[in-house]
Amino acid sequence: LNLCFLDNKEISHKACWVTEFVCKSNLTTLFPELNYFIKNLASLTNDSSIRPMAKVCEILCESYFQKKNKESISYLTEPLLEKLIEINFDWLISDVKVATKAYAMRNLYLLGKKFDWIYPELKPILLKDIPDHSAAYKARAKHILDKI
Repeated sequence: LNLCFLDNKEISHKACWVTEFVCKSNLTTLFPELNYFIKNLASLTNDSSIRPMAKVCEILCESYFQKKNKESISYLTEPLLEKLIEINFDWLISDVKVATKAYAMRNLYLLGKKFDWIYPELKPILLKDIPDHSAAYKARAKHILDKI
C-alpha cells in the first residue's frame, strides 16, 4: 500500500493494480489497513492508479452491504464510510476517466443504502453530466438512475 501512494508514476500504478488483484482474491488482507487506504485515496492523481483503487472501493462497498460479511462491517466505520463518500463524489465530478466514474457511481449507489442524503445529491449530478459523456458513462448513469 505504501507504494500505491508514492508520487512515482512508474511504480505506484503497478502497486495499485496488484492491490486490486489481491483484494479481488482476499479482501480481508486490506481490513487492518483500511484507515490508511481510505485516507490516502484522495492523494492519487494518476488515472492508472485511481481506476484500480476505485474498483477496490467497489469491492469494499459490495462486501459491506452483503449481510453475511460481518467482518467488513466492523472495519468500515462511519467516518471511513463518510470519507469514501467524499472521495467517490470527487471522482464523479472531477476529470478522471469513465471507468473511475462508473465505479464511483456504483459505490455511491451502494453507500446511498445507508446514507439517505446521497441519492438526492447523486441524481442531479448524473442527469447534468449524461449529455456530455461517452456511451459507457450514459449507460451506467441510466442504470444507476433507474435503481434510485
